[in-house]
Amino acid sequence: MSIVRWQDLCIDAIDVGMQSEFWAAVSGLDIADGEAPARLGGPTPAHSLWVNPVDRPHRVKNRVHLDVYCASIDDLVDLGGSVLDPAEETGFGWTVMADPEGNEFCAFVRTPDRLPDYRIHGIGIDCGDAEAQARWWGELFGAEPEFQAEYDVWTLTGVAVDETMTLDFAPVPEPRTEPNRAHWDVRGDVDELLARGATHLWDQPHWTVLADPEGNEFCVFPRA
Repeated sequence: MSIVRWQDLCIDAIDVGMQSEFWAAVSGLDIADGEAPARLGGPTPAHSLWVNPVDRPHRVKNRVHLDVYCASIDDLVDLGGSVLDPAEETGFGWTVMADPEGNEFCAFVRTPDRLPDYRIHGIGIDCGDAEAQARWWGELFGAEPEFQAEYDVWTLTGVAVDETMTLDFAPVPEPRTEPNRAHWDVRGDVDELLARGATHLWDQPHWTVLADPEGNEFCVFPRA
């Protein structure tokens, strides 16, 4: 039984217009509302990606990043992305890139016949304790995490936008030092989440901002 339901994705931006155009082109979404905060929309409300204005530039490696499919790395560079680690150096077949504001993301090249309309296929989360984080979120979403020894990650499948999109929790040695520039929103009950180990950060008129056990921010909307 799930305690929360997926709502949408959010990315912080200094230049909302520029980031909206970049991520719309990368993700396959449309700019549904260009005013700040901008909303990129897709075939269902769950596909929404909000680009929120902030005054904090990218200063440290993001602990939450997006994984995307693409036809070529050159296409992403032409859109304004930059290569940080080419696939030949990562050793796993994907390229680590940065968007125009420096936010890291991973790009997976696919042939045109294997390139879906919606091209965000996963979210990577850096963790001090990857298994504990995956199990905490798995209990909320009502899913059992799977350990992928090849990549040393704990993965949740079918809890986000669709049945194939994954949340991938990976161990890292460095501690969390700054607020994340990407996060997801859920629908659920705030008191129940607090009882399960979430931390209250602040309230907004229509949602509440909480943090998971490792301090990652997420927004909670009332159940529909």
